[in-house]
Amino acid sequence: MTVESVRPEATATHSADGLRQPPVAGGAVPVLGHGWKLVRDPLAFLAQLRDHGDVVRLKLGPKTVYAVTTPALTGAVALSPDYIIAGPLWESLESLLGKQGVATANGPLHRRQRRTIQPAFRLDAIPAYGPIMAEEAYALVERWRSGQVLDVTAESFRVAVRVAARCLMRGSYMDARAERICASLATLFSGMYQRMVVPLGPLYKVPLPANREFNRALADLHLLVDEIVADRRASGQKPDDLLTALLEAKDENGRPIGEQEIHDQVIAILTPGSETVGSVVMSLLLVLTERPEIGDKIRDEVKAVVGDRQVAFEDVRKLTYTANVVTETLRLYPAVWILTRRAVADTELGGYRIPKGADLIYSPYAIQRDHRSYRRHEEFDPDRWLPERSKEVPKYAMSPFSVGNRKCPSDHFSMAELTLITAAIASNYRFEHAPGSDTRPRIGITLRPRRLMLRALPR
Repeated sequence: MTVESVRPEATATHSADGLRQPPVAGGAVPVLGHGWKLVRDPLAFLAQLRDHGDVVRLKLGPKTVYAVTTPALTGAVALSPDYIIAGPLWESLESLLGKQGVATANGPLHRRQRRTIQPAFRLDAIPAYGPIMAEEAYALVERWRSGQVLDVTAESFRVAVRVAARCLMRGSYMDARAERICASLATLFSGMYQRMVVPLGPLYKVPLPANREFNRALADLHLLVDEIVADRRASGQKPDDLLTALLEAKDENGRPIGEQEIHDQVIAILTPGSETVGSVVMSLLLVLTERPEIGDKIRDEVKAVVGDRQVAFEDVRKLTYTANVVTETLRLYPAVWILTRRAVADTELGGYRIPKGADLIYSPYAIQRDHRSYRRHEEFDPDRWLPERSKEVPKYAMSPFSVGNRKCPSDHFSMAELTLITAAIASNYRFEHAPGSDTRPRIGITLRPRRLMLRALPR
């Protein structure tokens, strides 16, 4: 795709209030608008939009969407009460996440829900999860000793689902269900992206094979969540975990929260977190495969910090190079690569007029690879996150867990988990591609390698 293919059709114009109307990106086609570009090559398309304005109008079917392209303005959107969680992304996710979970709720409901789940992710609560994280990381190490070709998609999502389930829901009953969750998510997150960029509502109800597969995966995931809640209630147990907190939570009037809210909250805990962590683990393994010197440095750091024993949670703070590898992977391969918001009032953004009800879209992938924010922006360089160099990065140019009241509540949990997993596998193995491996990005609601097939070579 060339720069010319996204050249604006019109330059910004001024309205009566003195605010500018953002330019329209070029290349729209009848009916689909710019949706076809977001299906065909969305990463390249979004990465080039900043060349044409800080805010650019796009057409997605009949909708006009405002693309926000600079770090400062994406930060302003994330922090402003004039924009809420809504828009094409969240509409496509609604059939999975519902309307009453922490991921999709707004206003007082969202604030109450964050108060319910936040204690599970406090800094002083995370060390209690350390033994589970380490156990699951080294379960990977042991399982890979067989020498068989690894289906990295299955392996990555399995460990992500198991850590989330065992830490936050204390359930060995999740073991048999982890594979079903992973299979369902793979189908759902791919189909939801298509529904976001090509919003042809009624056509997705036609009983075509792809639609039937999507609906089966959706139904199975919702059934799984109902089974999880029912099993906990039937057990009569009340361990100190997030599921117990949800089952005992009260609404604003002091009454137990409803069944639908419990269901949506469990979905919000299990699915987005597992999908994003699993996607990042895949990208980390791609980095270790294609840049073996990175793995060598991690092994050396682990050896210097822990000697010959296994890495434990208590070691994570000392593994600074490993953590910087994780951070640089989050920069270049963000699982959450596209986000949307909706304006709830007529407002101004960077001198542009944004009308009430307008949908906004922005891409952490594009922001975090912009040459205006990063020297050698395409280069994988963990040392850019050393204290003396990280100060060069503009504010909001690196926000893999978002900011403000929509910041991911599990950011510290996820960083500890990813650092520990990376240290464990890189200190034990080097990797090489196996036949059938496809490193091209798989574009869905999340971003990850398409099909990673690897051999783990013991060190």
